[in-house]
Amino acid sequence: MKLNIISETVFDEEKIPFYGNKFLHGNGYFGIRGTMEEYKKENMPAVNMAGIYDKVGDKWRESVNAPNPLFTYIKVDGKAFVLPNIKPFSHEQSLDIKTAIHTRKTVWKTDKGHITVFCERFASMANQHLIGMKYSVSADFDCELEIVTGIDGDVWDINGPHFVKIMPETLENNEKVTGITGEKGICVTVEQSVKTDLETTSFSDDFSVYKKMSICAKAGVEYGFTKIASVCTSCDDFENSDDITTLDYETEKAKHIEKWEKIWDISYIKIDGDEEAELALNYSIYHLNCIAPRNMKNKSIAARGLSGQVYKGAVFWDTEMFMIDYYIHTEPEIARTLIEYRINTLEGAKNKAREYGLDGAYYAWESQEGGFEGCSDYNIVDVFTKRPMRTYFRDKQYHISSAVVYGIVKYIKATEDKSILKDGAMEVIIECAKMYRSLLLKKADSTEYEIYDVVGPDEYHERVNNNAYTNKMAQLTFKTACELIKEFDYEKYKDLYDKFEDSYRNIRVAKPNENGLIEQFDGYFDLEDTKPEILRTRLLDEKEYWGGAYGVASDTQVIKQADVIAMMSIFKDEYTKEQMRANWEYYEPRTEHGSSLSACMYSQVACSIGMPDKEYPFFMKSAKADLVTGGKEWLGLIYIGGTHPASEGGAWIVAVNGFAGISIKDGELICEPNLPKNWRGMHFKLKYRGEIYQIDIEEGRKEITK
Repeated sequence: MKLNIISETVFDEEKIPFYGNKFLHGNGYFGIRGTMEEYKKENMPAVNMAGIYDKVGDKWRESVNAPNPLFTYIKVDGKAFVLPNIKPFSHEQSLDIKTAIHTRKTVWKTDKGHITVFCERFASMANQHLIGMKYSVSADFDCELEIVTGIDGDVWDINGPHFVKIMPETLENNEKVTGITGEKGICVTVEQSVKTDLETTSFSDDFSVYKKMSICAKAGVEYGFTKIASVCTSCDDFENSDDITTLDYETEKAKHIEKWEKIWDISYIKIDGDEEAELALNYSIYHLNCIAPRNMKNKSIAARGLSGQVYKGAVFWDTEMFMIDYYIHTEPEIARTLIEYRINTLEGAKNKAREYGLDGAYYAWESQEGGFEGCSDYNIVDVFTKRPMRTYFRDKQYHISSAVVYGIVKYIKATEDKSILKDGAMEVIIECAKMYRSLLLKKADSTEYEIYDVVGPDEYHERVNNNAYTNKMAQLTFKTACELIKEFDYEKYKDLYDKFEDSYRNIRVAKPNENGLIEQFDGYFDLEDTKPEILRTRLLDEKEYWGGAYGVASDTQVIKQADVIAMMSIFKDEYTKEQMRANWEYYEPRTEHGSSLSACMYSQVACSIGMPDKEYPFFMKSAKADLVTGGKEWLGLIYIGGTHPASEGGAWIVAVNGFAGISIKDGELICEPNLPKNWRGMHFKLKYRGEIYQIDIEEGRKEITK
């Protein structure tokens, strides 16, 4: 097994969307789906832009895909040879995760002989506006060969078209296509510079520009070109100063590889004794590196990364709960950028709170630029009536604001960068605490505050009371606000301090019952006690939504994903191992794991209580979320496929905090390993409070060194 190569050696047309995700390559500014160069929009190619959004009519607002500068196809003796229209004799697609270079090799068999196409390409990490591509074709017989390459402006959209105007241009030394979005008039411009020894002619249509190379090809001779393309927008916050006509493919490739070498130097994790796990884990880390907003301001990471417009390109709680940990300990400046995004979207969160009659800051469930709430009231289409279904994700998932606070807490704890508080994070925490304070209810004769009418992490049960996770995270928010007010600015916030301390002391927090179990929400234990496999037999349609008012799970104890277990993974020091085991064994059989976020939570808790036969499978499920098929791709009639960066971030957390047992105690890094039985050791680096540490775990030995 090559521990840096992901590959497929069989062409499967049914898996084209999956391969687009699996072979994604990106640089934080954009992501390129792992589709073939000849694909048109029906096969979902995309150069998906970070933080650029558009809305068409009453459709969902979503991220924007740029014109595609990789578009290339060939003709041999007048016949186009393209996938998937003509099945190949052989086909191989691969991705080197160490260099982030994507390659394909396709062979077609004809009556005269064989035609071979080879292409390698990359999204430059050294210059994030650039894409590099090297393409060649050969035949083992003489033929009339035509190679066409260009910029395809007829892009794939889920809720588009987003460009109200497309302007193809043929210039003296290069070509470009500019698209202008309808909502805000953002210009997205893609240029290409093609270098070849072959004679070329240029042509265009309403959407696209092309270069054509016509050759009387000789048997066994390879013909091709290199291309440097640039992508930029009218709202970029970093410059694209290079003239791409002066750039050389091999030089840019070398710069790109060098940049990735530096990234891997701090982020690679070596596992002794389990090559499959090592590849899967570092593949997860590769994806986290591809989507990180390096060198950019006011950007975060969407729930589906940069794999397309799925989930509207929006930022969820995933970022702070599952991804930020990785960046905190490898490139903390990226983690700071993620927090700055929440600081800069605070006004949007305050606007949303006011919309619902609340005080403080209620962060968007599906956050777009400026904190715009991308989530609609009708978020799912009923498979039977074909009508939109009312959901309460937008209204009632109050736990998003506590996730923002939790991300800040983790960042400060690991970096000691308290300057972020003066730069706006303190206000974020205060405003989130104010929001939770305005949610609190107290019955006439009660001493406890309660929170009613919420949706917790388990989205199959809407509008419940006293969700254990939500209340516990609200308490964390109150506690954090009190501690920081006391440390930094008591006089300014002393009135709020008293309110927050009162809230912290008196909010109802679910306690284990006589069996050690914590009830997920009021009345949960009274629901029908059944299992996911039973509910599957009740489905009338495989795409049917399980939650909502009428879903098959709504009146049962079957849950979508970790909820109580998610709480225990965060607050594990507050529960005994016996309590954690009791809840794990109760909730896991009742969990459908309908979210890719679920497995890593169960794995983390399994690590804490010593369940090696359970922790490892859930870890591998998280690490391989984008390596294998079988993930949920439909929510009712809505396509939700794409990459799973939160699952991949969760795999990193399990590996480092769970298996390696890394934690922070009294300001020091502690290593208490709990390796899976087939692992002989782990070796990796971490950043902590400005220093780089090497962690080496082997049989009978553990060592942390600066």
